[in-house]
This record gives sequence, C-alpha cells and structure tokens, in this order.
Amino acid sequence: MFPLAKRTLVSIDPYTLGSIRYLIGVAVLAALLAVIEGRGAFSYAGRFLHAALLGVIGITGFNALVWFGLSFTQPEHTSIILALQAPIAALAVWLLRGQRPAGFTLGCSVLAFAGVLLVITRGDPRGALSGFGAGGAELLGDLLVLLGGASWVIYGLGGASFAGWSALRFTTLTGIPGALGLCVLNAIAVATGHASPPVVDVLLAHAWQIGYLSIVSVVLGVFSFNAAVKHLGTLDTTLLLNLVPVTVFGIEAALGRSFAAVELAGAGVVIAALVANNLYLRRRWRAEQPRRAA
Repeated sequence: MFPLAKRTLVSIDPYTLGSIRYLIGVAVLAALLAVIEGRGAFSYAGRFLHAALLGVIGITGFNALVWFGLSFTQPEHTSIILALQAPIAALAVWLLRGQRPAGFTLGCSVLAFAGVLLVITRGDPRGALSGFGAGGAELLGDLLVLLGGASWVIYGLGGASFAGWSALRFTTLTGIPGALGLCVLNAIAVATGHASPPVVDVLLAHAWQIGYLSIVSVVLGVFSFNAAVKHLGTLDTTLLLNLVPVTVFGIEAALGRSFAAVELAGAGVVIAALVANNLYLRRRWRAEQPRRAA
C-alpha cells in the first residue's frame, strides 16, 4: 500500500485519494454485509454515536493524517512509524485506564522509538532538525504519520467493546461514517483551495492503483485486521504487523531505492524490540492462565 500510494499521490491529492478509496471500499463491504448477514446487520442497535466516533477517529483520522504525511515523507518511514502501534497502545492503556505496562514492555517501547528516530533522521538528529527548520517537510510528514498511527490504535482498542458484532459488521458500520468524514474533509479542502476538484481523466489514468488501494487495502486489509484481532488476539496480530516494514523496505529496494546502513539498523532495532516484547507478553500470558483457572 505505502509504496503504491506514495507514487499515486504525485498525481492525486491525499484528500481525494482517501475519500475515493474508502467510498469504493465501503460500498463493497456494505454489499458483502447485505449478502452474508442480511439487512438487519446494518442496525447500529443504539450504538451509532460510539461506532461513528471510532470511524471518524480511526478511519477519517488515520487516512487524512497518514496520506497527507506520506506526501511529504517516504514509504519506509511510514511503515516503520506505524509499526509503533503496539507500544503506543500500551502507553494509551496506561494513560486512559491506569494499567502500567511491565518494565520490559516499557524498555522495548523506548528501544523501538529510538530505532524509529534512527530511521527518520538517518542517524543525524541535528541535521534532520536543521533541515526541518530550513523548510524541509519530511519530519512534519513523519509526525503526521505518527498521529495517524495513534488514531488507528484508538480504533483498535475501541473495537473490543463491539464483541457482539462480526468483523465484517464492525468494519462496515464504522467505515460508513469514516468515509463520510473523509468526503467532508475533501469538500473543505477544495472549498478552501487546499485541494483541486477530482479530474476524471486523472482518476481513470490511475484506475488500477485506486482499485488496489480500495479493494486490497480497505476491503481485505481493514476487514482482515479486525478479523485477525477477533480470531488471533491482539498479540499475534501485532506480531504479524511487524512484517509490514520488512515488506516495504523490500519493495523499495526492488524498485531501486538504496538505504543507508543506519536506516537498516534502525529498522532492525524497531522490529527486534517489538518481537521481543510480543514474545515476553505471550510467555507472561501463558504463565497467568493456570492461576486464572484456579
């Protein structure tokens, strides 16, 4: 998704790309929900405000922040920053629910953030900050992506309160208000001159890219994420998400992009820290099961 989106954003602004891909994706999800679960599944059962809030935060917020940030930064930066969702979630639970993470988790979180800093500054924080002050926008893009990742963490945590809904129903009913939110943002951006109205010829020229970002990324991607959390649990899902930066770095390398050794080292630190924390939490969870059963 990220390498493809980065190259598509050269021709289509992030507001238009975000709204169109979700309008198409949600339309497909709604058709699937109607066929598989019936018209009754479209009822919010008194939970519209909760679902709409999650949709606006997770889908509108994630797409607006990440796509806009990606237009300034690099795909590999985006993927490695979004890999921080596990430590961000741990910190969010600590802040919102008062559940302090284990010391090992905090240590891994600090290590992961340090690895991300190595990647986005290429081992030269002073030079990166200097470039930002002189007008460079890459760090701004990285910050927007980080905020987008935090929005998705809120979406993922909030989904736990919809245990009675299937993954398809939750994805669709949060996707509808999320897509509408993206359309509102797009309309505001056009009205204020921050974006141009969509040009049909340009959209048709990028039809397969939009199709991929709609069907594969939204329909299969978001639905599969929500289904994985329900069937595999948060730990296993998070562990598998750590493959995303590996894939993106591999794709960019295949397309001819070269990386500094410090960037690869930073990415390795992030992935190693996240995997170590996942294995630690898994072992602790297994150790607690006999006590819970007793």
